Amino acid sequence: MRLVNLAIICSFLIATSLAYKPVVILHGILSGAESMSFLERFIQALHPNTTVYNCDKFSGWNSLENAWWQVVQIRDYIDQIGRLHAEGIIVLGYSQGGLLARAAIQSLPNHNVKTFISLSSPQAGQYGTSFLHLIFPDLAAKTAFELFYSRVGQHTSVGGYWNDPHKQSLYMKYSEFLPLVNNEKLSSNSTIFKAGMMRLNKLVLIGGPNDGVITPWQSSHFSYYNETLDVVPFYERKIYADDSIGLKTLFEAGKLIIIVKPNVHHLTWHRSHKVIKQVIMPYLD
Repeated sequence: MRLVNLAIICSFLIATSLAYKPVVILHGILSGAESMSFLERFIQALHPNTTVYNCDKFSGWNSLENAWWQVVQIRDYIDQIGRLHAEGIIVLGYSQGGLLARAAIQSLPNHNVKTFISLSSPQAGQYGTSFLHLIFPDLAAKTAFELFYSRVGQHTSVGGYWNDPHKQSLYMKYSEFLPLVNNEKLSSNSTIFKAGMMRLNKLVLIGGPNDGVITPWQSSHFSYYNETLDVVPFYERKIYADDSIGLKTLFEAGKLIIIVKPNVHHLTWHRSHKVIKQVIMPYLD
């Protein structure tokens, strides 16, 4: 009888050790859940029985809707899934989806997201028009501020995180999204935004020099241009020094993981077996 009980206990422990946390995936701009299907299937192939939620909100042109409008619904989506899994969940956001997911997590001071993976996302903003030419064919980075730093421009998701290093006064005055979620501009939610970030056990920031879309590519790690277009490392920026959203606290606790992966184009991060195995799977526990 004791041997039987021991076998049952061992089986339970083995099953528990092989149980992976549910994963929530969020797509990028001008795409939808179908664009993340390869990643979804690959996760389930390598980690059988993993529950994967592939968010289908704001697909296609709807992904250009106001950033906060999207965040509110993504926040509720993540919250509902989190309530189903007391053991905690993992959230992975790709490109724009990574920034919106991060804002959603910050908006949930009592979330149970254990790991957040930001996959090539403009966490410090964007100052490049590679993908914008699909939407605004004649838009140039130097003049984009005229559109984005306006009432109309702020109705677009991109306008919310367009960060012109030459127009910082306009960025701070007109931008209604990124300066707030990064606590560059204080608000009644500033304490909540920081608390939401600091609840994470792991913050994984992934990007690389051959991305070709996120500009500068180091924005994926919270680093960004100064006025002369030199990239200032995240640990030398005010957002880190002031611990505005908890980056310094997470880093010093060993919870902030920075991954630099060369030779990966922006459209390949979530479609390459090799890349997924190397930079994503190790953090899906």
